Amino acid sequence: MSDAPAFLTALVQALSTMSLYPEGHPAREGVIEAAFAQLEALQKGDRRVSFSFLGDDVVFGDRPLRQLRGWDWSARLAGAGIQRIEFETEVTREEFDSFLGQLLAKLTLFAAQQAGAGGGGAARGGPIRFGAVGIKELEAKPALQTATIALSLHEEADAVQWLHEETQGGHGLPLAEAEAVVRSLAAAMHGDQAVVLPLLELRRYDEYTTTHSLNVCVLAMGLAEWVGMGARDVRAFGVAGLLHDIGKVKIPSEILNKAGRLTPEERDVMNRHPAEGARIIMASEENLDLAAVVAYEHHIMQNGGGYPKLDYPRECHQASKLVHVCDVYDALRTNRPYRAAWPAEKVLSYVEERAGTEFDPDIARRFAKMMAEWEPRQAALEAQAPVEDPHAPAPLAPPPPAAPGSAPAAQG
Repeated sequence: MSDAPAFLTALVQALSTMSLYPEGHPAREGVIEAAFAQLEALQKGDRRVSFSFLGDDVVFGDRPLRQLRGWDWSARLAGAGIQRIEFETEVTREEFDSFLGQLLAKLTLFAAQQAGAGGGGAARGGPIRFGAVGIKELEAKPALQTATIALSLHEEADAVQWLHEETQGGHGLPLAEAEAVVRSLAAAMHGDQAVVLPLLELRRYDEYTTTHSLNVCVLAMGLAEWVGMGARDVRAFGVAGLLHDIGKVKIPSEILNKAGRLTPEERDVMNRHPAEGARIIMASEENLDLAAVVAYEHHIMQNGGGYPKLDYPRECHQASKLVHVCDVYDALRTNRPYRAAWPAEKVLSYVEERAGTEFDPDIARRFAKMMAEWEPRQAALEAQAPVEDPHAPAPLAPPPPAAPGSAPAAQG
């Protein structure tokens, strides 16, 4: 077998095995190493390597690979919007690992789309580019470059909405799709080597949980990376951020989407969502202990306030403290039927004022510093006015900061 078909065979073996085994598993590491070795062998002749997938045909550079005609993975990749993979220069093992993670994420999100979720897109991972190309243009110009990444989170938002619907329907928590969303968001954050925060803006109030989950995931990964965590821990914190509010699928929609403040009885029901979320996660996947802990603890304050109430006061997990500040930041930055969004400066002042009472002081300080630096580089997506409920009361002015020991103005 020539180097090009051997590499593609090793590539799909790696993707298949990665979908079965967690990071660090010997089987997973073995197939990744084998695929990387095949790529190194392929790049000995020419460092610039490209593959195009046009349904039944595979093109290597400008040469069709006849031995792979009718290869089922060609149609599978093209169907998921991956019509071209291009290695521009020599690739490191770390870059290759990142590329495989992004590729698997796109394939997994496509599978979720087939079951009822969303979209397309293009991606970039350092010297590796992949995504969709126009077939007619490709046939005329085989060396066409792949489009660079466009920050659009339609696909991820649809996948998260589908994830919530599956969980709400009692079908279990789709972990593969959750991890795919996290990897896709991680790639979007590092587009073109410039770290940005691609935060979604709310379009409709009934999309709040989906939008908020994505934003908290991005913020949690950004802060975890900011404080110096490794890529694996950053993604674990991202999964925890994405699933922190999964318990809200158990909250009646008339309470969850109420256009107005909750009554004390409704607040009691809403306050059950951390415990419900932990139960859902633990029942679905035993390897998600961290996400379950964060789901349970993300409304507990540094001073012991918040909810659920602990019978025996204890220190919360670092991930819970980190997600807590990200949760409050995004909640306060969002328009809600009962109050207008706070400007970023006001939210960061609130975070700093509440350091040591509501928030872990070190995490609050680091978050404020990160956001002060990154705020100008945020990519606001779907930036349009929220759709108002015609029966909702007029938005209220931002409430004053909560008194010590009480829940913050944004939490729900």
